[in-house]
Amino acid sequence: MAVRKVRCPQCGEDAIWGPENPWRPFCSERCKQIDLGCWASDSYRIGGAVSDEEAGTPGLDFPDQPTR
Repeated sequence: MAVRKVRCPQCGEDAIWGPENPWRPFCSERCKQIDLGCWASDSYRIGGAVSDEEAGTPGLDFPDQPTR
């Protein structure tokens, strides 16, 4: 069976997609940690509209949304 390779989402190098690569889809633990750090520092965001339920929740901050 051929080894399936995918592109590492962090550095773009080839990464093995299989049980022998514990960091998949990343090529290394370093790339995985860099990606996690980007999520933790809010460098990455998932876009979307604020629902009516979320808009009324105290303590939630949505800086990308216009004030009402």
